[in-house]
Amino acid sequence: MLIAGIPVLLDSFARFALQGLGTPAPIFPTRHLVVSGFFQYVRNPMAVVLQILSQGLFFGNIRLLEYGAAACLFVLIYEQPVLRKSYGREYEDFCANVPRWIPRLRPWRGKRE
Repeated sequence: MLIAGIPVLLDSFARFALQGLGTPAPIFPTRHLVVSGFFQYVRNPMAVVLQILSQGLFFGNIRLLEYGAAACLFVLIYEQPVLRKSYGREYEDFCANVPRWIPRLRPWRGKRE
């Protein structure tokens, strides 16, 4: 899982910087909603959480596993409401067509299906 998550993480970070003109960090969020790449299949590719959970399993560290679970809660409690407020209808369309954590089989192309 650790190795599989690296390309997802790098792709997501690059898209946030180049297309979204920001970062995944709440202190410097993207100016534009990113809906390309892995985000066409799943709203939250969870690359960072995958890395945290992989390390927790690899090292047998319960604290890392708890931190990974807390990161999932962060997405639900903080990130999603902020995205709704920031991007409005564009994010609502994205949510209506792209699942949160379990990927679609076909990419979403930005129109309501």
